[in-house]
Amino acid sequence: MAEESFEDEEVASLLNKYFVSIKVDREERPDIDMVYMNVCTMLTGSGGWPLTVILTPDKAPIYAGTYFPKRTKYGRHGLIDILATIAEKWQTDKESLHRVGNEIINAILESQAVESGKEEMTLEYFHNSRNHFASIYDEKHGGFGSAPKFPTPHNLLFLLRYGVFENDKKAIEMAANTLIQMYKGGIFDHIAGGFSRYSTDNEWLLPHFEKMLYDNALLIMAYLEAYQITKNELFKNIVVKTFKYISQEMVSVEGGFYSAQDADSEGVEGKYYVFTPSETILVLGEEDGKQFNANFDITQEGNFEGKSIPNLINNPNYANFIDQVHPIGARFNEIFAELYEYRKQRTSLSLDDKILTAWNALMIAASAKAYSVLQNPKYLILARNAACFIENHLSDGQGNLYVSYREGTKNVDGFLDDYAFTIFAYLTLYQTVFEVEWLVKAVTYAQNMVKKFYDEKDGGFYFYSDQNETLFLRPKETYDGALPSGNSVAAYIINLLAKITADPYWEELAYKQLQFIARTTKHYPSGHSFGMMAGMMNLYPAKELIVVLPGDEVDMSDIRRLFAKHSLYNVTCIVKTPANAKTIEKIAPYTKNYDAKKSNTTYYLCHNKVCHTPVISVEELEKLLFKD
Repeated sequence: MAEESFEDEEVASLLNKYFVSIKVDREERPDIDMVYMNVCTMLTGSGGWPLTVILTPDKAPIYAGTYFPKRTKYGRHGLIDILATIAEKWQTDKESLHRVGNEIINAILESQAVESGKEEMTLEYFHNSRNHFASIYDEKHGGFGSAPKFPTPHNLLFLLRYGVFENDKKAIEMAANTLIQMYKGGIFDHIAGGFSRYSTDNEWLLPHFEKMLYDNALLIMAYLEAYQITKNELFKNIVVKTFKYISQEMVSVEGGFYSAQDADSEGVEGKYYVFTPSETILVLGEEDGKQFNANFDITQEGNFEGKSIPNLINNPNYANFIDQVHPIGARFNEIFAELYEYRKQRTSLSLDDKILTAWNALMIAASAKAYSVLQNPKYLILARNAACFIENHLSDGQGNLYVSYREGTKNVDGFLDDYAFTIFAYLTLYQTVFEVEWLVKAVTYAQNMVKKFYDEKDGGFYFYSDQNETLFLRPKETYDGALPSGNSVAAYIINLLAKITADPYWEELAYKQLQFIARTTKHYPSGHSFGMMAGMMNLYPAKELIVVLPGDEVDMSDIRRLFAKHSLYNVTCIVKTPANAKTIEKIAPYTKNYDAKKSNTTYYLCHNKVCHTPVISVEELEKLLFKD
């Protein structure tokens, strides 16, 4: 639309004569995107991007839609015709447009009203979500519903956890098979690693080639949990290759993660990713070229506009090509390296080098989780470097966050997602390395999140604070779309803080936030998977582990291996040492009563604030964890 309309002289002339044109980066101003996407959805029945909205000077919407051609054709209104009609109306009957704007605003405000009263989340929410996913599950190709298919990793995380809690093999199978089918398809970049945004077909073959940081972060978490549950090495290998892509393509010199890579090269979508048989033979030589073509579906006819997207959809040996231990995997690793270098020389991808707080936080959480599960220190380095980037470049040091950073400048006061996701990242880091500084920072940001965004009267968190620009709507988003909503993640992290600290303040807030989530999701719980995972922390058995070390240099590798070995979803851990005792006791006062027995590392395992007799070995602790 940019080339067809906005860069067109005729369109530009009309815009400049009658309108003030404002181009909004929806990643830096998600508040504007959220509010006016509600308008578009209400007026047209659907939403999407590019989003085009026409406003009065007081920001009231009078027209909205997504893609408009330059001129009206095939029943679709053209931008020139729309602009001319509204410009004429503004000249001749301005008041009627003001009325339209006010009517739209009133309709939106009415539609956003949340039911009052108290609603308790129950196990029925989880059962209904699971059954809904089962009803639309694609048994053959994985995923849910028909094309276009989005990964939506938090749905898979929900199913994996539901499967563990309910001993439901089908739930785990739906998630695991979807993860396998996505890897086999063209949505996964078999050359360099990493996933594209979504698939335009049912088989995951034909992606929209744009690679987003947040998709890859959330998918890494899903593959890690699938690996822990199933012990399928394929899932681990996919994580390793995805991190290889992130490290090569998406990390700034200062340690922050870039936002995205474009789908187009030289104006052609997918050009960077596709091959012809003769091309690969020229690069790799006759033998390796033919072997690559045969295995990765590179044909003369092609599967995408006359060329081929590498994929393993019909290859029964799909798992071997990403397995570095397997001879095939080792050989193809060299082939991938050659094709990767050739691809980069042939053409290039545009990089969105903004560094966004919320998306970085998700990749920090994914990196910390990868260190926890795979025990590879390079993932911890990634997590720490990016967390330090947030502290140095996207925070004011007083508990306030900003949305984005680019070329030395931080922009826009943070929104709910920035705070909730950062707290999630820091709590994941703390539960991985048990360094008290990450817990302290998480608590500080959480306190500020409540102060800025929480609705004391009706519950839930607003998307933007009263310090941000005021729009006609102050939404409380709960729907978990491509990204989990700020309210769902807030419910999750507040419940996590309540479990770690046993602080009545966080416990009460956790209860209220889950009531809000229950109230807003009861008719469609499967659209709120991250919110459901927050509820799981309270409705399934949970345990709290207090580890007391006799010294500051005591090795904790045994406890880390225990957390790597098992899917301990509802086990939180807090670690007290002589050096951090005062800080830990301030955050979690109950820990004053716990000490190391006879100069041994001592483990206190509790359930509902009732603790077992303390033990002094990880082996004894492991038995206690699985005793019931």
